[in-house]
Amino acid sequence: MNSLFCELLLKWDKKSNHRPMPWKGEKDPYKIWLSEIILQQTRVEQGWAYYEKFVKVYPTIQKLAAAKDNEVFKLWEGLGYYNRCRNLLFTARYIVKNLKGEFPTTHEVLLTLKGVGPYTAAAIASFAYNLPHAVVDGNVFRVFARYFGIHTPTDTKEGLALFNKIAFENLAKKKAGLYNQALMDFGATVCKPSSPLCSSCVMQNSCVAFKENLVGQLPIKSKTIQKKKRYFDYFVFIVGDTCFIQERPVGDIWAGLFHFYLVENEKIIPLNDPYFKEVLSNQLLIKVQNVKIDANKNSFHQQLTHQLLDVRFTKVYLNAIPQALSRGKWVKIKSLKKYAFPKTINDYLMQEGYLG
Repeated sequence: MNSLFCELLLKWDKKSNHRPMPWKGEKDPYKIWLSEIILQQTRVEQGWAYYEKFVKVYPTIQKLAAAKDNEVFKLWEGLGYYNRCRNLLFTARYIVKNLKGEFPTTHEVLLTLKGVGPYTAAAIASFAYNLPHAVVDGNVFRVFARYFGIHTPTDTKEGLALFNKIAFENLAKKKAGLYNQALMDFGATVCKPSSPLCSSCVMQNSCVAFKENLVGQLPIKSKTIQKKKRYFDYFVFIVGDTCFIQERPVGDIWAGLFHFYLVENEKIIPLNDPYFKEVLSNQLLIKVQNVKIDANKNSFHQQLTHQLLDVRFTKVYLNAIPQALSRGKWVKIKSLKKYAFPKTINDYLMQEGYLG
């Protein structure tokens, strides 16, 4: 076994991974390739039906290569990004004509196929031939960034090199296909972009993001940092006359300043019981029925050079300091004025009378 991460992942896969997909466990490189091309820029739920239609109509690469363009495009209709379909036909015909209908059996040669990039090549190599190549996609970035506490932006040259290195170091090299599928499933069903299931996660005790209250802030993307509008939900945890604060990490705005527990969302989420339960129960193991919640539904706005922040604050009154928030600082509310906060948080603190 390569690492604790690898051990925990395979344990989770064996006991708890029940995500059904028609291509899971497939060894035919043609069908694996077909599923990977369909799933490029397409959600699993949508791609599933298309995969089954293609396998039924074109069960072999020879059948696909011999098909008329318009018939294949008609079957592809509705999936969008039609260049994928053009590449599909080109590669099928290339393999039939130039490779005697046999899929390449090495990662290096797979990469030479039109429409096949590093991720798809690694997927085919590991799933079909169990070769030790790690898949690295958005799910993998997110899982590794949280588990190892990585603040390097995923969409940079440095970040890509780092995540690929970590992916290979933690790969179960003798079970590469099983491991890669488990990792993608784990990212899709447990370590989700929003509302991750930290409360039942097998990685909980060794996950840096969970231990340091950074689940809602990782992974970091430079494009996210640069985008025009961002939505911040701050949870102000209060126990008696103290509240929880922590330092902002490097790699994003306000590095080195203090803030409250942050959940960043792609859009405005209704401040209601289901949302509070997702954040408090799933991310922090706090039972909602044991707390008092006071949500300020008014947004604070701050215009930075290239982005507009939409910020909301929700007070959460607790009876005791929960284990999940034992890191960071619990400070007297009356001493908050001693700490450096971003302007938006200072505006909120001023409104609440905490800076008086």
